[in-house]
Parts: sequence; structure tokens; C-alpha cells
Amino acid sequence: MLFQGSGVALVTPFTDQGEVDYSALDKLIDFHLENKTDAIISMGTTGEASTVSDQEQIEVIEYTVKRVAGKIPVIAGTGINHTDHAIGLSVEAEAVGADGLLLVTPYYNKATKRGLYEHYKAIAESVKIPSILYTVPGRTAVEIPVGLAKELSEIDNIVGIKDATGNLAYTVALRNAVPEDFAIYSGNDDVIVPLMSVGGNGVISVLANVLPEETHNMVQACLDGDFGAGAEIQVKLYPFINALFHEVNPVPVKAALELLGMCDSNLRLPLTSAEPATYDLLKKHLIDLGYLES
Repeated sequence: MLFQGSGVALVTPFTDQGEVDYSALDKLIDFHLENKTDAIISMGTTGEASTVSDQEQIEVIEYTVKRVAGKIPVIAGTGINHTDHAIGLSVEAEAVGADGLLLVTPYYNKATKRGLYEHYKAIAESVKIPSILYTVPGRTAVEIPVGLAKELSEIDNIVGIKDATGNLAYTVALRNAVPEDFAIYSGNDDVIVPLMSVGGNGVISVLANVLPEETHNMVQACLDGDFGAGAEIQVKLYPFINALFHEVNPVPVKAALELLGMCDSNLRLPLTSAEPATYDLLKKHLIDLGYLES
């Protein structure tokens, strides 16, 4: 298992000119190291991997690995809808020191079960570091069936899955099907505690970008068996979590980070900055939670 706890799906900060803002990235990484984040996922979908070049993607992963300096795992997002391309990115991520990979299902292609199996098998066999599957049918139009997840869990270095189905029946079936040491991470911040109550091992979180210690504490309470304490945090943060998805991710989370002075909210097209109503909503919740002054 690569990690238990709260893994942040880290945003990638950009300058006004659209370049990677490494000064802001330093600030964000240090923020997570100081506030109990258990793993950093670099260049996942929240990190806007789809709008950076291969060179930029590997450079950001390498930079993150060096800045983290072994304090917590760095997991590289290298999933894409062309298997050979994903293999190339995965091999390079391993070479620059990533501790593991996060591999989203191929989008648009709508691969068959056999195609998904061969895709993941080929990537896993190209590297020695462990891989986490990522099923998010709302964004890719493809779900990893429970039976296929079980088959893939038998490959030595496929060690877990990020479950962003939002379907707890799927999670329960998954927990019954895969080995006990095969990790299940919530991919939906609004159901972290419910997912952990049926055998989850943590979260790969958008929320943790903004509230890392609170997200860690929620997950740790569940890992300690105190689901009441975890649920109390989940319920308290639920309105803010909804606000973080008021527009498509990562538009609102970057706006929230800008409000907190962590980084600018610049994105690359086709994504654009949050609407004024989204800023107002996020600001209201951050004030209500005590993270901003009114």
C-alpha cells in the first residue's frame, strides 16, 4: 500500500503568462508538509495534466519529488488515453523519483474490459513502482468493473484504486472482491467517511488543497475507528466541499487558494477562471469556517 490517509490531488499553479509558477508550487508543497498531508499526487487531473506538455509534466513531478525530499510519498499522474504514451510518461516519472503512479481510465476511447486490462497490465509491467487505478466514469465515460479490478489487483505492482464513482454499492462490492491489502481511496470529498466506513483506506482529495490538516484529521479519525469524529468533520465541511465543485474542478479550488493567498487562480484554456458568483460562495464559506476574515 502506497499510503493510508489523506493524499492531496495537488493543483498546478500557473503565472499570468501561463508558465508553471514554481515559487507558488514551493509554497503549496511546504503547506502540505507542514499540515499533515499523507501523500502528494502530482500532475493528476486536478493538476491539469491534460493541458501541459510531456516535458512540463515530468519537470513538475521531478521538482515535487525533490522538494518533498522523501518526507511523504509523491505519486505521479501519468494516465492518458494512449497506452504507449502512458507507458512513456510512467517510465519517465519513475526515473525522476516518483514513488508511485495514478492511472486514470482512458477517456473518450471507451475501451472494452479486455482493452482496459491490457492497458493497465502494459503500464504496470513497464515500471517497478506501484500503480493506483483511477475510475471516474463521470469524467471519462468508462468505469472499471469490480471483476476487472479484482483481476488487476492480482498484478503485483497494482496496489489500489481511486474510487470516484460516488456509488457506495460499488465500493462495498469492490472491498469484497479485492485483497485486504489492496487500497481503496475515495475520489469524492463529499463521501470520504461513508467510503471509509465500508473499508476505505483514505482519500485522494481536492478539498485537501485548501484544508489539508482538516482532511487528514477526518481520515485519521476513521482509520482510528472513530467514525463519529470523522463524520462530524465531514458534515461541517460539506457545504464548502459542494462549493469547491460549484464549477468544474479545478476551477473553484484554484479560486479558493487565491482567496487564501496561496497561489493565483490562473488556468490554461479551455478552462477559465471562476465566475464572480463562485468567488462569492467560496469566500462566504471560508469566512464561516474561520479561514478568512470578513
